[in-house]
Formats: sequence, structure tokens, C-alpha cells
Amino acid sequence: MDSPAGRLQRAPEGFIDRDGVRTVFRQARESRRDFLRSAFAAAAAGAAAPAALGQANPLPAEGGDPNILQLPEHSKGLGLPVATEGYGKPSKYEVNVQRRPSPGLTQTAQASVSFAPLQSLFGIVTPAGLHFERHHQGWWDVDPSKHRLMVNGSDPSLLKRPMVFAMDELMRLPSVSRFHFIECGANTGMEWGNVAVPTVQYTHGMLSCSEFTGVPLRVLFDLAGVDYKRARYVLAEGADGSSMTRTIPMEMVESGEVLVAYGQNGEMLRPENGYPLRLVVPGVQGVSWVKYLRRLEVGDQPYGTKDEVIHYVDLMPDGRHRQYTSIQEVKSVVTTPSGGQVLLDRGFYNISGLAWSGRARIKRVDVSVDGGRSWRQARLEGPVLPKCLTRFNVDWVWDGKPAVVQSRATDETGHVQPTYRQLRAVRGTRSIYHNNAIQSWLVQESGEVKNVQLS
Repeated sequence: MDSPAGRLQRAPEGFIDRDGVRTVFRQARESRRDFLRSAFAAAAAGAAAPAALGQANPLPAEGGDPNILQLPEHSKGLGLPVATEGYGKPSKYEVNVQRRPSPGLTQTAQASVSFAPLQSLFGIVTPAGLHFERHHQGWWDVDPSKHRLMVNGSDPSLLKRPMVFAMDELMRLPSVSRFHFIECGANTGMEWGNVAVPTVQYTHGMLSCSEFTGVPLRVLFDLAGVDYKRARYVLAEGADGSSMTRTIPMEMVESGEVLVAYGQNGEMLRPENGYPLRLVVPGVQGVSWVKYLRRLEVGDQPYGTKDEVIHYVDLMPDGRHRQYTSIQEVKSVVTTPSGGQVLLDRGFYNISGLAWSGRARIKRVDVSVDGGRSWRQARLEGPVLPKCLTRFNVDWVWDGKPAVVQSRATDETGHVQPTYRQLRAVRGTRSIYHNNAIQSWLVQESGEVKNVQLS
């Protein structure tokens, strides 16, 4: 008979480790039996019985008899009124779930990063208030009534009608809403040389996923009468102090995927995410998703701006710089258990994480608990969308021994997430951007989880 591990390895998508589930329920039943035994033993001791039973209540009434079961206040009284502050807030008990900066990462806070708390998120959507930030010269809360978007050409012959759109004009056009991930090209960049940071928030937290709403850029170019045969590149320009500019290949626009977006997760963009207008370029590194978008120029060649010929380039082993490497390759990471977390006891756990690819849908994710010696196919949670985060899960019964947890993603184009050895054989160790190597988490006998790196 095949082992449970063997069955899992060949199992179709959606398979559940029934042996593991039985284990966790058996442990739960044993825990209940232990509690009842202690309660009956206490009852035999007379007055000690209420005290033993009272231990089941974590919230005794203040000043009350600790030996008597008490209902918590929220089960006895009138609750708070309808929120009057207008915009809902998380529970005070979730105050530690927040995006966090990395002190000293940049010389000024206006050109820095805040990392999304991937270890505390569920599903695939990142709440707007936890979305990672990357700024080049600070963020602004721009007056939408005064903001304008210009569409023009580097040569007047490349389009028939240069146009300027106000926000209300853009929002009157037919809109679409799509789920996509956005990842900074430097995400996981600190891991290129060696293990650098302790938690998944800092290793992979320059990553978020939202439902974006806006107008396909193709619609605006059609209105302007763009000559698609000659105009093969787009220069996107932002209105912040850095005047961020990036070249976008026209074929991405022609596919209909690129959006001029004003909405995120059902509301207007947040100021730190580009309010009132930003570019959405699915599958491409976040620096090309220009925020505070004010101008789109069509041209017949790449523009060679500073942030695509000096920055956001890959230093290759032979000393050359590789430019215009915008696609975010297939990648995944286990978010639970991950660095900084602690497993409280041996037994059943759900290993969970995220997978994504800038090329296509995620086709498969495999998970290892022995440092890559053996792999088990994970379950993919729906929906599985193109150029979007995909949540994966796999059942695991931890025996209390050291374990190295990894995930490896494969997308529909056949690209497979590489090991560090495979990636460095091509890219060397001196790069910053586009690190999509397999991440390893060491679960120690104490239950503490640490960031480690296997070659």
C-alpha cells in the first residue's frame, strides 16, 4: 500500500490528507478527555471542583468569584453604536498587523519602502491599508478636480489627436475591473547574497494583490487615433517630484491588459498608491505601474529613461547590465509557517502560501518539508487568475523534528521556480532585482521558524 506521502505526491488538485485530519481530530478529542478527567477528579475533591471548572473561563467578571463561571461582558451588555467615524477600522487586537518600513534601507523616508504583512493575510487580496509602498520622492494627495492626463506623440504623425483628459471624463468611459498582483523588481533583493532578513514580511513583502478598476489604455489610444504600426512604445510619466518615467512596449497595450486605473478594491486609489490615477501593467515590475499618472507619449523606440538604463537593471556575472527585464518570473513563498513564527506543539498544521507569475496563471505548486529532497503537490485555492496571486495549501503533521519548508511554483507556460543554485548559475550574486529563487524556512525543534538559504 502506498504511504500517505506517496498518495499526496500523485494526488489530483483538491486532495486532502485525511490521515492528517484524523490526527488533529484525535488530538482534539484527547484534549477534551483530559479536561473532563481533571474536572471529575476535582469534583471528587469537593470544593475544588468549581475552581477546576472555572479554569475553562478565560474572562471571569472583574471582582467576581473566580470559582463561578462568568459570562464575558460582551455577552451580557449593550454593544457600541453604529460607527460614527465614517471609515471602518480593524479591531484593536489586530494593531500589530501593519505594513512596516525597513530603517536605513534608503537615505530618506520619501524614497523608501513599506512591506506588506504577508504572514498575517488570508486569501489573495491585500487590503488597501496594508498594500506595500515604494516611493521615489514621497507621496501626494492630489486634488482630482485639478489633475489631468495628456496623451501625445513624440512625433505628431504618430497619432491623429493629442488629447487631455480630466478625471470626470475618464470615469465616464467604459471601465473594467481585474485582479492582479504588483511586485517591486527589488522584492527579495536582500537575499541575493545570503540570508539577510528574518521574516516573510521583509523577504517578500514588496508584493500585493488588488482588484483594480479603470479604463483600458487601448481605449484612450483609439480615441487619440494612435498609429499602432509605427508607434511601438509608450512613455508613462508620473506627476510626483521624481517625474517617474518608464517605457511600456505597445504590444502590452494592444492586448487590452494595461489599465489607466482610478479604483482599487472597490474604492478610489489611496494617495500612497497613486491617487487619483495610476497605470496598471499586469505581470511587470511595480516601477512601471506609474503613479500619479499625468502623461502618456507614444513613440517608435524605447525612451531609455534613467530608471530603466541606470536603475532597475540586472548586473550579470560578466559585468554587463541587462536592461528592460520587466517581467516578474514565476515565484512562490510559504507564508505560514514562516520566519519569526513559532509552532506551539507538534501535530497537524496547514502549510499555506502564495504563488504568482508575470507570464500566466499558476499551474501547480509543490511543497517540501525536507529541504527539497521530496515534494508534495499543494491544493490551489480558487480563483486561479492570470498574473494574479494564487493561494496554496497543503496538510502537514509535524513530528517535532527539524524541518525545512519550501514551495516551488510552475506556471502555464512551463516556467518552474528555480533553486538558488540554478538562479546564480545564470545571474551570479551581485544583482538586486528579479530574485525568484525558492525560499527556505527552518522549523527548529523548539518550534521557532527561521530564514535559511539552501543552495
